Amino acid sequence: MTLSDQKAFDSILSMAQNMLRLAAERAQSAVTPEMIEKELKKLAVLMEEDFDLIDREALVDELIRRSSRTVGENATLSSGEDHVPWLDAERKKGWTYWRRYSEYMETRIPWTALDALDVATDEVLSQLEDPRREGAWDRRGLVVGHVQSGKTGNYTGLICKAADAGYKIIIVLAGLHNNLRAQTQIRLDEGFLGFATIADADELPAVGVGLIDSDTSVRPNAATNRSDKGDFNTSVAAKMNVSPEQRPWLFVVKKNKTVLERLLHWIRNRVVNHVDPESGQKLVTNLPLLIIDDESDHGSVDTGEDVVDELGNPDLEHQPKTINRLIRSILHHFSRKAYVGYTATPFANIFIHDRGETQEHGPDLFPAAFITNLAAPSNYVGPGRVFGSASSTAHDLPLVRPLADDDFQSWMPQGHKNGYRPRWKGEDRIPDSLAEAIRCFVFACAVRKLRGQGSRHSSMLIHVTRFTSVQNVVVGQVAEYVRDLKGRYTRDIDLADLEASMRLEYETVFLPEMQRIRSALVEGETLDDFDWIDVRAVLPDVLSDIRVREINGTAKDALDYAENEGTGLKVIAIGGDKLARGLTLEGLCTSYFLRTARMYDTLMQMGRWFGYRDGYLDVCRLYTSTEMVEWFGHIADAAEELRQEFDNMVAAGATPKQFGLRVKSHSVLTVTSRAKMRNARPMQLTYSGDLLQTIVFPNRKDDIAANFRATDRFIKALGPSLDLNQQHFVPQGQRWNGRLWRDVPALSVISFLREYRTHPASFRIMSPLIADFIEEMNKDRELTRWTVALIGKDSGPDDKLRSVGGCSVNMLQRKRTTEHSDRYSIKTLISPRDQAIDLKEAEWTAALELSRKTWRNDTDRNDGRDPPSEPRGPQIRRILGEGVKDAGFPHRRDRGLLMLYLLDPTEAGEALAEADPVVAWAISFPGSTSERRVSNASYVANSVLWGGLNDWVD
Repeated sequence: MTLSDQKAFDSILSMAQNMLRLAAERAQSAVTPEMIEKELKKLAVLMEEDFDLIDREALVDELIRRSSRTVGENATLSSGEDHVPWLDAERKKGWTYWRRYSEYMETRIPWTALDALDVATDEVLSQLEDPRREGAWDRRGLVVGHVQSGKTGNYTGLICKAADAGYKIIIVLAGLHNNLRAQTQIRLDEGFLGFATIADADELPAVGVGLIDSDTSVRPNAATNRSDKGDFNTSVAAKMNVSPEQRPWLFVVKKNKTVLERLLHWIRNRVVNHVDPESGQKLVTNLPLLIIDDESDHGSVDTGEDVVDELGNPDLEHQPKTINRLIRSILHHFSRKAYVGYTATPFANIFIHDRGETQEHGPDLFPAAFITNLAAPSNYVGPGRVFGSASSTAHDLPLVRPLADDDFQSWMPQGHKNGYRPRWKGEDRIPDSLAEAIRCFVFACAVRKLRGQGSRHSSMLIHVTRFTSVQNVVVGQVAEYVRDLKGRYTRDIDLADLEASMRLEYETVFLPEMQRIRSALVEGETLDDFDWIDVRAVLPDVLSDIRVREINGTAKDALDYAENEGTGLKVIAIGGDKLARGLTLEGLCTSYFLRTARMYDTLMQMGRWFGYRDGYLDVCRLYTSTEMVEWFGHIADAAEELRQEFDNMVAAGATPKQFGLRVKSHSVLTVTSRAKMRNARPMQLTYSGDLLQTIVFPNRKDDIAANFRATDRFIKALGPSLDLNQQHFVPQGQRWNGRLWRDVPALSVISFLREYRTHPASFRIMSPLIADFIEEMNKDRELTRWTVALIGKDSGPDDKLRSVGGCSVNMLQRKRTTEHSDRYSIKTLISPRDQAIDLKEAEWTAALELSRKTWRNDTDRNDGRDPPSEPRGPQIRRILGEGVKDAGFPHRRDRGLLMLYLLDPTEAGEALAEADPVVAWAISFPGSTSERRVSNASYVANSVLWGGLNDWVD
């Protein structure tokens, strides 16, 4: 597509999108193909010349795709302390920067996403203070998005609105590296400034929003530029004089000691306009400040010790770490200021001490004013969809290729040192698994070319070592492999065997996998398949276009996507830390990832494969170790648990300071770096309000038999049972398979848990510890009587009935997630409805109402597009802990729910065909205000929780 063709396409797309929005509003219905056809006929008359230049079928496909997108609902915890509500329709009249950014984004994102961006940025801006408000004010908040979900676009919109509202100095803290800073500057040139900040240029050409609005009188001022060395410097500062009458100033700076010191020095010496007569502090009182902290969990958190004393009072003489100190100092020099951190991994931010403050630097960066959780659009593919979550059945999709140790260990062993030279089977070459991944990338590029996406960027990520010397060797090995493929296909040399194997790989593996991914994850778009003969025809051109690039501090690490906008860059990017955070890989199709960082936030930020893959999700693949697949699954669960807790707090009207957060820890993983957790302490653990489910089991016959015998004895001792359909309330249409016991004494459950052997690799489910917890809670007369359910699979053609304790039940099939020699691991055990077993109707209804209230329509959280039709676990447990006051139902904290299941042992391995069933269980604990705890380090709590500030629950 030529540049003029693209402009015509974008112009028609923008007009058509707006017309369809109005048509859908008039019809009060979703957009239909008939509606699209009707509006395009009108446009064809109005824009006849442009229509002659475009592919009408491609336009229709794009409109259908965009019309099918939905965006979930954001949620905000906020504090009204020293805040005056100010943002209304009248205040937004005549805004320039947002109007042109909104128009610029029309061709780039669906209107539903643009509307959502407008709502989300209004929500955040309204939590800040009106920049016209006189006197001193300070608002600090946090925006939590998803990894690779468009946070830059969100804060660009916020910056536009803040500038329209009257914020005069806007500082964006953009990563730790020059290329990340330059990348952010380019994005803000396009979305906010409207001109390319080219160093030493006589004229600054219009870009992005500047091509929409050519009025140079509204151009903001830029203190930094898009070159690698375009950060804030002394020579630029010497020429800058800022006054309140001027248009806003934008600074895009690294989180770097030298740069931030320069900026602070300039503020102190050139911007300050007032000295406080009492403290002598230099202040800027005439220029409202907004700081946007991109990746605010990285580099900005104070990792020093003793922020507060043993009584919780701030140490006013504490010396924060450098970057944290400088950010706080800049804020402290302004009497009117706002700070907004953006992150997808808030694990470090929640450990900032909420009371941290010093005389010299002011308060710490705890988000005391607000925390906003952004929902993901329906086309976002994140951890929840890639790896599944404990609250949903794992997708088990070929999107992820788990690698066994034998697939890479001899080539790139864990713990290798700088200077190591990787070898595969004694030769200087890549392992077979990486060669397969590169061929997958070649197939992906070929399919995209055949789909008409050949002029778009396609990237492959290889991230296997942090050492640049080792990366350099990998670059050579990868380049040699690509060179060999290219030579054979372009010169037809020794091609027969290679082509036969690639054809077999494409037809029997890659193509069927594409179809499976589409059926599970792709909605609202039709993606074509192609025969091998079509793919074969474009392979020589595809291979000729592929470039191998090294991305690290010692290499020329610019990925020149902009220079290849017309043809599309096809790149295999090999690197380490520079690829780990922030750097965008356009059109990322294939990832080969072996880096074994052990921190939640670092690992999640390395997930560059998350994001938007419209038109090519089915050709994407992630190659990583089986261990990493488990870790990412666990992190996805930890992040989801955080969000669920957050939703419950929003429903209760809590503030950020009342948000007592608990983050799962792991036997190997740490939540974030130990330094960032100085203000976190191992918890005296409570399971109140939690669901525990066994997902890791022994796979030795003797161990399986021991657990089966313990369960057999337990059930026999329970006495007569009810049919599981005889619950207090069974929703219409539900049928159950199993047995039910009520009012089981706690001692019976405790004895069972002490006898049942949990696997050592089960990092959270430790039967003896859970038994201890129940005993503790019994002291407050809680969890004293139990409902026990033995739950079987619904009847069907593959029934496998087994008896335990004299009760016959249908065994469940649960696939193993990864191959382990010592255990049988599954993703999730229970069905969503199981936690509602034996609820009273009023409890069931109240829990459903609360579930709908906290529903966010967030695809990556497996929320679904429709509000829940049955209550969800977290809300059930909360209702049981609080009661249903409107219906006169007291809480039922004395009641625990133990669910028992028999799993088909053949899923654990064919050798177990004659073994006893694998016994699995889950426990649902009602919420509680009890202070009872058991000692364990499976959770780490932030200062708010262990500081006792969550007493609001009472």
